[in-house]
Amino acid sequence: MDHFKAIIGQSPALDALIRSARIAAATDVTILLNGETGTGKEILANAIQQSSSRANKPFITLNCAALPESLIESELFGHRKGSFTGATGNTQGLFRAADGGTLFLDEINSLPVSIQAKLLRFIESGECLAVGDTEPYTIDARIIAATNSDLNRQIADGSFRRDLYFRLNVVPLNLPPLAQRLGDIELLIKHFMKLFEREHGMQAPEFSNKALKTLKAYNWPGNIRELRNLCERLCILLAGKFIEPENLPSEFNANLPILNLPQFTLPSAGLDLDNLEASLIQQALEMTKGNRSKSARLLGLTRDTLLYRMEKHGFSAQ
Repeated sequence: MDHFKAIIGQSPALDALIRSARIAAATDVTILLNGETGTGKEILANAIQQSSSRANKPFITLNCAALPESLIESELFGHRKGSFTGATGNTQGLFRAADGGTLFLDEINSLPVSIQAKLLRFIESGECLAVGDTEPYTIDARIIAATNSDLNRQIADGSFRRDLYFRLNVVPLNLPPLAQRLGDIELLIKHFMKLFEREHGMQAPEFSNKALKTLKAYNWPGNIRELRNLCERLCILLAGKFIEPENLPSEFNANLPILNLPQFTLPSAGLDLDNLEASLIQQALEMTKGNRSKSARLLGLTRDTLLYRMEKHGFSAQ
């Protein structure tokens, strides 16, 4: 079974990511997932686990931002009875629970510096120390960490350990935001609509071309999670309907550019559309200093379409 099929999309950036993830999954290397909130880091981590030799072992997840500092150490490493107020019994902690499998530490950027030292010790030696205990224990667990912020910036301001970063960043995998995967939006919509059609027992709505164009013009700050929530909302509230731009939430139409362009007059001698297109692409690339994604947005194209047209006109792919 190909567990990476759970990651929907065909964009070049996503294909490259999955190829790297497949290779890393076959090893036991520590992995650091980088990406904005909502890009699917936990789904990718789970696919890596399920494609690894640890597939039949536990996959344990902790969101490092979800617990106060006073509880994270006990949650991760366990504690002994009486080690602090309220410790009425021994707990094993998530590391012991993940023994033989994988521990996924989401939002590792929120892990307190005091706990980072103990995590570094585990990665280097496999040893953990429960709160209130004097003898360390050893387990075998793979670490996959994820961050939605720039760890190098946190290293500079002293909120993240440089040595831990290097231990985590053996294989970095960067998840592209949805705004850089606009060509995948229709595939994702089809996937989510089928999912919610089954889950809610309702006929999924259909999107007009104008509605799809509106979605592709949106900047998607919430990424795939935001698209998923939109699909579920529309599947429930507009089941079986035909979705037009006016049926979308106001923030989608508010982001559409207001066109107030002077009318273009076609020269009496005509023009060469191929040369015009090539010229516009050249101008966009010069304005963005060669950035393909920004150039595509300037031209109102998806990045994949821009790359295709660049190849058509003989632009260098470098």
